[in-house]
Amino acid sequence: MDAGPAFYLDVAVPEAYLAAERILSLMPVPCEWIPVVDAELPGGGWGAWRCAEEREIELSQFERTAAARGLQPVRWPAELPFDSSLALRAATYAKGAGKVVAFSLAAFRQAYAGGRDLSVEDDVAIVGAACEIHPRALLTGAATRGTGTSLARATALARERGVRSVPAVWVAGEVFHGDAELERAAAALARS
Repeated sequence: MDAGPAFYLDVAVPEAYLAAERILSLMPVPCEWIPVVDAELPGGGWGAWRCAEEREIELSQFERTAAARGLQPVRWPAELPFDSSLALRAATYAKGAGKVVAFSLAAFRQAYAGGRDLSVEDDVAIVGAACEIHPRALLTGAATRGTGTSLARATALARERGVRSVPAVWVAGEVFHGDAELERAAAALARS
């Protein structure tokens, strides 16, 4: 039996925020949301700019796209890219509680509309509170070995499935990379 469709994300990747904001309304069936470590994927590691000008061009393009889609004005975290390991472990914990979608959307919004650095415990606790996960439970759950192991397994499975970077949608053995590929992923899902 083949697994259902999956949406791979890392909250440190702004393009994953753009995809997350529209995937729920675009896909003909729900996708499983799976937090993974983008930097551990073959083509991952968002934020490796060659120069300051390249960085500014990419950030400006993101801001224009977010504005064109009616998203809140972008406020970048002070540290960019930020270390997403704590937030990803927290998202993995939230997944176990059935709240990965709410947590991930809140995390993206806090990072890119609120300018919060999700490597900071207090900022991750705010995200948890926004989706009704007790901050202490969230931070304790995120720190467990089991949560770390689950995140590592999800990242390894993403690599095995051919995910090179996030955002990505996996549909029955085919991977669609990037926000621009969501429509193709939706069409593939509709055919399957």
